[in-house]
Amino acid sequence: MVLDALRSATTGEVLSLAMPIRGATSSPAPTTVPHLPGRPLPQHFMSVDGGDYAAGARPIGEGLKVADDALVVSHHGTTTHMDALCHMWSGDELYNGHPAARVRSYGATRCGIERVGGVVARGVLFDVPRHLGLDHLPPGHRITADLLAGLATPRPGDVAVIRTGWPLVWERSREEYWSGQPGLSASAGRWLAAHDVAAVAADNAAIGGLDARGRAEEDLADDLHLILLHRHGVHLIEMLWLEELGAAGRTDFVFVAAPLRIEGGTGSPLTPLAVL
Repeated sequence: MVLDALRSATTGEVLSLAMPIRGATSSPAPTTVPHLPGRPLPQHFMSVDGGDYAAGARPIGEGLKVADDALVVSHHGTTTHMDALCHMWSGDELYNGHPAARVRSYGATRCGIERVGGVVARGVLFDVPRHLGLDHLPPGHRITADLLAGLATPRPGDVAVIRTGWPLVWERSREEYWSGQPGLSASAGRWLAAHDVAAVAADNAAIGGLDARGRAEEDLADDLHLILLHRHGVHLIEMLWLEELGAAGRTDFVFVAAPLRIEGGTGSPLTPLAVL
């Protein structure tokens, strides 16, 4: 599947599909990137001023110094990231029957993000607003399986990339961005799982839609995280930036992503790439 996916590249152009990570304790920078309210925002510290985050701005030779970084990220809801299979479950079992009690404050001993390794697959773009003649979907829009089927049919092992255009709303109004979000319906999630995709990636914050309180409206039987992560082992990648990819007009491409090997992590910041 990986070798077959590599044939999707034809021009060699590489696009980043990640939101920037901005942050500092003395700057409003974290608030300038789309995020969900109430989540700890990324903090990025530089030691160029002599701060002792990582041995300070240490000399490495005559007249030479290096600056170091420290980064604190709560990635769920604040930046481009991948969800591990231990991120969400129902009852007493994780995906594949592993006991949910294996998830603790010191990490998950089963289904952690370090188990993912690297993802190299054919990416299939479902550019829903462009198909409907819109800049972005309205917040109450739920993408159906029939709509996805009218755009493309993924193959087993593909990464389904869903564009809603919702990040464009952030620059216009943060209040509007937080008023709810468009996303996949339960039928669309089941349709993608039935096609055996390796991952589902989207530019919204939760793959499925959100209401004005930032919550999913579906019941447990129809919750997108439970359908994809818990029941089918399909990884989720959220909060992508897909505007350049959508403008390129490519339906298929090579999708590359590698989460950090955070042992026992429920997810990881991510920089997905599209190779056209």
